[in-house]
Amino acid sequence: MKKSWIGIVIVAAFSASLGGCMMGPDYRRPDMPTPQSYRFMPDQASQQALDSRWWEDFGDPVLNSMVEEAIANNKDLKAALANSEKAAAAIMQTRAGLFPQINATAQAGRERLSEMDAEPVIGVPNPQNAKSASLGASWEIDLWGKIRRMTEAAEADAKAIEQTRRAALLSIVSNVVTQYVNLLALDEQLKIAQNTSANYRESLRIIDLQFKYGVTSQMTVAQAASQYETAQSQIPQIRHNITQTENAINILRGRNPGAVERGSTLATLKTPVVPADLPSNLLLRRPDILSAEQDLVAANAMIGATRAMYFPTISLTGAFGTSSEHLRNLFKGPSKAWSFAGGISLPIFQGGSIYSQVKQAEAGQRAALARYEGAVQSAFADVDNALSYRQRVNEQLDKETRLVNQLKDYSRLAKLQYDEGYSAYSVVLQADQSLFPRQLTLAQLRASSLTSVVGVYKSMGGGWIDLADTKTPEATNNPEVAGINKG
Repeated sequence: MKKSWIGIVIVAAFSASLGGCMMGPDYRRPDMPTPQSYRFMPDQASQQALDSRWWEDFGDPVLNSMVEEAIANNKDLKAALANSEKAAAAIMQTRAGLFPQINATAQAGRERLSEMDAEPVIGVPNPQNAKSASLGASWEIDLWGKIRRMTEAAEADAKAIEQTRRAALLSIVSNVVTQYVNLLALDEQLKIAQNTSANYRESLRIIDLQFKYGVTSQMTVAQAASQYETAQSQIPQIRHNITQTENAINILRGRNPGAVERGSTLATLKTPVVPADLPSNLLLRRPDILSAEQDLVAANAMIGATRAMYFPTISLTGAFGTSSEHLRNLFKGPSKAWSFAGGISLPIFQGGSIYSQVKQAEAGQRAALARYEGAVQSAFADVDNALSYRQRVNEQLDKETRLVNQLKDYSRLAKLQYDEGYSAYSVVLQADQSLFPRQLTLAQLRASSLTSVVGVYKSMGGGWIDLADTKTPEATNNPEVAGINKG
């Protein structure tokens, strides 16, 4: 009869803990005003582009392999994955409070009592053996939803950390592509500087001969020499920049510093399609927004967890075991012992401690809400800035291309006039002097035009992050992380 009664109490308590009331507000996503559309969105933008491996559209197999290697081996990504796994494990730890805690103990000993000050008890051996085994259980009944709210907060924290990992993935892929394009631009600038330097060296040789025979002035020689040295001075800096960029790419790939292989050239790289999306979809796609929202969910849940502290804490404890002097009698009926107890604890006076914790939780929720709203607004600005930059850099690229073509014509015509004897060689030098820096600028603008597309993809987020994540075996094969993503 007693066992039945205990069973009924346990079942009832368990049902109450699962279906009882929960303190605090349930989470509801805040209403955020969103723009109807983005400014500067090109007409040829694609709605499907955000759900594709856009870096493959550059048409460079070497770049594709670099991205995959970075996803698999980047140390920051590995650290972010470990943090995500840690957060997933913390959910289990918090959720364990919803269930009974059962412990088993066993003990054996031998004891002799002093007979100096007390008469020995007849029938009780001295020294004597003592052996015992017991099974104990304790359970805090979650009537007010404290543990469930704390579990909700832990789940939200884990989801926030997982979104931080996805944000790191977004950043790594974008940085690899950007650095690779910049590397090809530096290669192009180095080629321009070397070719220009070679042309200037030949011009200087010719002018030196002309000066020797009195055909030209020393000023022209000095002008040609300064141009040559100017071109030469650019080469070491460009080479240093190449080394820095190569090392950055290798670090992103999880490698030691060293040279980096190339596939395409800057001129042969294709331009990916510019992605298009609705502004409201940023709330569902951007990892930083999703992370900020989960921080808000966690802060909201902690209000309920702290409010539950005002209410009684009900706990059940029980133990069942055996105790005997001899091991052979340990599991016989007379050696059995058991206990069962229920307890209730009600806070009466805490000196304002609970009140303070509730106020802290409510303030934390308001702070999390402000951070979420700020993340949303910053995301809208990021997309708008990326699209604007894309448009402006292409406008600048068109103008710079026309200018370089005009300067090439100017240089060509100046050489023709000099060959025909209609102008001095100083005119040729002036034309070349104007062309060289504009060629370097043009190479950088071509790279900026390509990387501006990367900026748009990075600012919008999108399903491409999940496609990239399929190249992360530790994440795709990890049940804890997969559970977070599904949740």
